[in-house]
Amino acid sequence: MTKQIVVAGAMISRGALLVAQRDRPAELAGLWELPGGKVSPGEDETDALARELREELGVDVTVGERLGAEVALSDTMTLRAYRVVLRAGSPRPHDHRALRWVRADDLESVAWVPADRAWVADLADALRAD
Repeated sequence: MTKQIVVAGAMISRGALLVAQRDRPAELAGLWELPGGKVSPGEDETDALARELREELGVDVTVGERLGAEVALSDTMTLRAYRVVLRAGSPRPHDHRALRWVRADDLESVAWVPADRAWVADLADALRAD
């Protein structure tokens, strides 16, 4: 059985991280996440993340290195995060309730979706190194 890969983008700019507030499903609505989505069959993970961020945020990005460990969402789905750099556009919440920029000191107080909480320490390190 092939695992479904889900990719998420950590966009860091001027010492802040872009987070997106989920609108659905109901059990995750109102919680915050790194934006991204599913990798289609035959699609490269970095291409999928660039496509997802174009669709969800209306931006063009360069996908960089992996960030943190992969997170098992279920027996058949794995979540991976990547650093991304904004190339063009201004992020807009096309598929989310809201977007906001958070700093390293604010990460612990964000109401994260459970899966993304696994990356808080890695995100804090990345923000402090920016």
